[in-house]
Amino acid sequence: MNSHLGIGMTSQRTRDRLIERLRDKGIANEAILEVMRSTPRHLFVDEALASRAYEDTALPIGNGQTISQPYIVARMTEVLLGSHPPQRVLEVGTGCGYQTAILAQLVEEVFTVELIAPLQQRARNLLYELGLHNVRYQHSDGNWGWKKHAPYDGIIVTAAPEAVPEELLQQLADGGRLVIPTGGQGQAQRLRLITRQDDEFSETRLEAVSFVPLVQGDVS
Repeated sequence: MNSHLGIGMTSQRTRDRLIERLRDKGIANEAILEVMRSTPRHLFVDEALASRAYEDTALPIGNGQTISQPYIVARMTEVLLGSHPPQRVLEVGTGCGYQTAILAQLVEEVFTVELIAPLQQRARNLLYELGLHNVRYQHSDGNWGWKKHAPYDGIIVTAAPEAVPEELLQQLADGGRLVIPTGGQGQAQRLRLITRQDDEFSETRLEAVSFVPLVQGDVS
Protein backbone atom coordinates (compact mmCIF):
# COMPACT_ATOMS: atom_id res chain seq x y z
CA MET A 1 0.00 0.00 0.00
CA ASN A 2 3.02 2.30 0.06
CA SER A 3 2.07 3.77 -3.31
CA HIS A 4 -0.97 5.33 -1.62
CA LEU A 5 0.90 7.12 1.19
CA GLY A 6 0.16 10.60 -0.12
CA ILE A 7 1.52 13.88 1.16
CA GLY A 8 0.58 16.66 3.55
CA MET A 9 -2.35 15.78 5.79
CA THR A 10 -2.30 12.19 4.53
CA SER A 11 1.44 11.74 5.15
CA GLN A 12 2.98 8.94 7.19
CA ARG A 13 3.79 11.40 9.97
CA THR A 14 0.10 12.29 10.23
CA ARG A 15 -0.79 8.60 10.39
CA ASP A 16 1.84 7.97 13.05
CA ARG A 17 0.27 10.66 15.25
CA LEU A 18 -3.10 8.91 14.95
CA ILE A 19 -1.56 5.59 15.98
CA GLU A 20 0.00 7.21 19.04
CA ARG A 21 -3.41 8.60 20.00
CA LEU A 22 -4.94 5.14 19.68
CA ARG A 23 -2.17 3.67 21.82
CA ASP A 24 -2.71 6.40 24.42
CA LYS A 25 -6.42 5.50 24.51
CA GLY A 26 -5.58 1.91 25.40
CA ILE A 27 -5.32 0.00 22.11
CA ALA A 28 -2.60 -2.55 22.82
CA ASN A 29 -2.75 -5.00 19.89
CA GLU A 30 0.30 -4.05 17.83
CA ALA A 31 -0.86 -5.99 14.78
CA ILE A 32 -4.02 -3.87 14.64
CA LEU A 33 -2.07 -0.65 15.14
CA GLU A 34 0.35 -1.55 12.36
CA VAL A 35 -2.45 -2.38 9.93
CA MET A 36 -4.18 0.90 10.74
CA ARG A 37 -0.90 2.76 10.28
CA SER A 38 -0.44 1.34 6.77
CA THR A 39 -4.05 1.49 5.55
CA PRO A 40 -4.82 4.68 3.54
CA ARG A 41 -7.96 5.91 5.32
CA HIS A 42 -8.06 9.02 3.12
CA LEU A 43 -9.01 6.83 0.14
CA PHE A 44 -12.20 5.73 1.92
CA VAL A 45 -13.64 9.25 2.30
CA ASP A 46 -14.63 11.94 -0.16
CA GLU A 47 -11.62 13.82 -1.53
CA ALA A 48 -12.89 17.02 0.11
CA LEU A 49 -12.52 15.33 3.53
CA ALA A 50 -9.13 13.70 2.87
CA SER A 51 -7.31 16.26 5.02
CA ARG A 52 -9.35 15.05 8.02
CA ALA A 53 -8.91 11.32 7.35
CA TYR A 54 -6.35 10.81 10.13
CA GLU A 55 -8.24 12.70 12.80
CA ASP A 56 -9.77 10.41 15.42
CA THR A 57 -13.30 11.20 14.34
CA ALA A 58 -16.17 9.74 12.33
CA LEU A 59 -16.79 11.32 8.91
CA PRO A 60 -19.74 11.23 6.48
CA ILE A 61 -19.48 8.89 3.48
CA GLY A 62 -22.84 9.64 1.84
CA ASN A 63 -26.20 7.83 1.90
CA GLY A 64 -26.65 8.90 5.53
CA GLN A 65 -23.73 6.70 6.62
CA THR A 66 -20.36 7.39 8.25
CA ILE A 67 -16.85 5.98 8.40
CA SER A 68 -16.33 5.08 12.04
CA GLN A 69 -13.94 6.88 14.36
CA PRO A 70 -10.51 5.15 14.15
CA TYR A 71 -10.53 4.44 17.89
CA ILE A 72 -13.85 2.61 17.57
CA VAL A 73 -12.56 0.60 14.58
CA ALA A 74 -9.47 -0.37 16.58
CA ARG A 75 -11.42 -1.10 19.75
CA MET A 76 -14.04 -3.28 18.05
CA THR A 77 -11.35 -5.13 16.11
CA GLU A 78 -9.33 -5.74 19.27
CA VAL A 79 -12.38 -7.08 21.11
CA LEU A 80 -13.29 -9.28 18.13
CA LEU A 81 -9.81 -10.78 17.84
CA GLY A 82 -9.42 -11.43 21.56
CA SER A 83 -6.63 -13.84 22.47
CA HIS A 84 -7.44 -16.28 19.64
CA PRO A 85 -8.03 -14.36 16.39
CA PRO A 86 -10.93 -15.76 14.35
CA GLN A 87 -10.34 -17.20 10.89
CA ARG A 88 -13.79 -16.51 9.39
CA VAL A 89 -15.48 -13.20 10.16
CA LEU A 90 -18.87 -11.84 9.14
CA GLU A 91 -19.06 -8.05 8.93
CA VAL A 92 -22.55 -6.56 9.00
CA GLY A 93 -22.37 -3.16 7.29
CA THR A 94 -19.65 -2.85 4.64
CA GLY A 95 -20.12 0.92 4.42
CA CYS A 96 -17.10 2.52 2.76
CA GLY A 97 -15.04 -0.64 3.36
CA TYR A 98 -12.51 0.75 5.85
CA GLN A 99 -13.35 -1.68 8.67
CA THR A 100 -13.48 -4.42 6.03
CA ALA A 101 -9.96 -3.53 4.89
CA ILE A 102 -8.61 -3.63 8.45
CA LEU A 103 -10.18 -7.05 9.07
CA ALA A 104 -9.01 -8.46 5.73
CA GLN A 105 -5.40 -7.88 6.79
CA LEU A 106 -5.85 -9.62 10.13
CA VAL A 107 -8.05 -12.67 9.48
CA GLU A 108 -8.17 -15.36 6.83
CA GLU A 109 -11.64 -14.71 5.38
CA VAL A 110 -14.08 -11.80 5.61
CA PHE A 111 -17.73 -12.05 4.55
CA THR A 112 -19.41 -8.65 4.42
CA VAL A 113 -23.04 -7.64 3.86
CA GLU A 114 -24.45 -4.20 3.05
CA LEU A 115 -27.95 -2.96 2.22
CA ILE A 116 -26.84 0.16 0.30
CA ALA A 117 -25.56 -1.14 -3.03
CA PRO A 118 -23.59 1.95 -4.23
CA LEU A 119 -21.59 2.02 -0.99
CA GLN A 120 -20.69 -1.63 -1.23
CA GLN A 121 -19.72 -1.38 -4.89
CA ARG A 122 -17.32 1.47 -4.17
CA ALA A 123 -15.87 -0.48 -1.27
CA ARG A 124 -15.44 -3.59 -3.41
CA ASN A 125 -13.62 -1.62 -6.11
CA LEU A 126 -11.29 0.08 -3.63
CA LEU A 127 -10.40 -3.09 -1.74
CA TYR A 128 -9.64 -4.78 -5.05
CA GLU A 129 -7.32 -1.91 -5.96
CA LEU A 130 -5.60 -2.30 -2.59
CA GLY A 131 -4.97 -5.99 -3.26
CA LEU A 132 -7.34 -7.33 -0.61
CA HIS A 133 -8.87 -10.40 -2.24
CA ASN A 134 -9.98 -12.45 0.79
CA VAL A 135 -13.33 -10.67 1.08
CA ARG A 136 -16.74 -11.89 -0.16
CA TYR A 137 -19.56 -9.40 -0.61
CA GLN A 138 -23.32 -9.73 -0.33
CA HIS A 139 -25.93 -7.03 -1.02
CA SER A 140 -28.55 -7.79 1.62
CA ASP A 141 -30.21 -6.76 4.87
CA GLY A 142 -27.56 -7.30 7.53
CA ASN A 143 -30.13 -8.21 10.18
CA TRP A 144 -30.26 -11.63 8.50
CA GLY A 145 -26.50 -12.12 8.40
CA TRP A 146 -25.26 -14.42 5.65
CA LYS A 147 -26.48 -17.90 6.51
CA LYS A 148 -24.91 -19.59 3.49
CA HIS A 149 -21.39 -19.27 4.91
CA ALA A 150 -22.20 -19.71 8.62
CA PRO A 151 -21.00 -20.48 11.19
CA TYR A 152 -18.53 -17.65 11.78
CA ASP A 153 -15.75 -17.50 14.36
CA GLY A 154 -16.42 -13.79 14.70
CA ILE A 155 -19.19 -11.35 13.77
CA ILE A 156 -18.77 -7.57 13.85
CA VAL A 157 -21.67 -5.17 13.37
CA THR A 158 -20.90 -1.60 12.33
CA ALA A 159 -24.35 -0.06 12.84
CA ALA A 160 -26.72 -0.20 15.80
CA PRO A 161 -29.92 -2.27 15.95
CA GLU A 162 -32.26 -1.78 18.90
CA ALA A 163 -31.62 -5.38 19.96
CA VAL A 164 -29.24 -8.13 18.88
CA PRO A 165 -30.70 -9.89 15.81
CA GLU A 166 -31.43 -13.55 16.60
CA GLU A 167 -30.12 -14.62 13.18
CA LEU A 168 -26.66 -13.32 14.04
CA LEU A 169 -26.57 -15.27 17.29
CA GLN A 170 -27.50 -18.45 15.45
CA GLN A 171 -24.75 -17.89 12.85
CA LEU A 172 -22.04 -17.62 15.51
CA ALA A 173 -19.80 -20.67 15.86
CA ASP A 174 -19.28 -22.41 19.18
CA GLY A 175 -16.64 -20.34 20.93
CA GLY A 176 -17.28 -17.44 18.57
CA ARG A 177 -17.44 -13.75 19.44
CA LEU A 178 -20.02 -11.16 18.36
CA VAL A 179 -19.17 -7.47 18.74
CA ILE A 180 -22.19 -5.23 18.30
CA PRO A 181 -23.50 -1.80 19.34
CA THR A 182 -27.16 -1.71 20.35
CA GLY A 183 -29.67 1.06 21.03
CA GLY A 184 -32.06 2.77 18.68
CA GLN A 185 -31.62 6.24 17.26
CA GLY A 186 -31.91 8.82 20.02
CA GLN A 187 -31.30 6.14 22.67
CA ALA A 188 -28.15 5.48 24.65
CA GLN A 189 -26.02 2.97 22.75
CA ARG A 190 -23.52 0.56 24.21
CA LEU A 191 -20.97 -1.76 22.66
CA ARG A 192 -21.49 -5.40 23.60
CA LEU A 193 -19.36 -8.53 23.33
CA ILE A 194 -21.39 -11.74 23.13
CA THR A 195 -19.63 -15.11 23.24
CA ARG A 196 -21.15 -18.49 22.49
CA GLN A 197 -20.46 -21.75 24.32
CA ASP A 198 -22.63 -24.56 22.96
CA ASP A 199 -26.11 -23.01 22.98
CA GLU A 200 -25.36 -20.57 25.81
CA PHE A 201 -24.55 -16.91 25.20
CA SER A 202 -22.70 -14.70 27.65
CA GLU A 203 -22.43 -10.93 27.39
CA THR A 204 -19.93 -8.28 28.40
CA ARG A 205 -21.12 -4.69 28.21
CA LEU A 206 -18.39 -2.32 27.02
CA GLU A 207 -18.25 1.45 26.52
CA ALA A 208 -20.93 3.86 25.35
CA VAL A 209 -20.84 4.45 21.57
CA SER A 210 -22.69 6.34 18.86
CA PHE A 211 -23.53 4.55 15.59
CA VAL A 212 -25.96 5.11 12.75
CA PRO A 213 -28.97 2.74 12.94
CA LEU A 214 -28.74 -0.72 11.40
CA VAL A 215 -30.91 -0.28 8.33
CA GLN A 216 -33.61 -2.78 7.46
CA GLY A 217 -35.24 -3.01 4.08
CA ASP A 218 -35.79 -4.59 0.71
CA VAL A 219 -32.68 -4.92 -1.49
CA SER A 220 -34.62 -5.15 -4.73
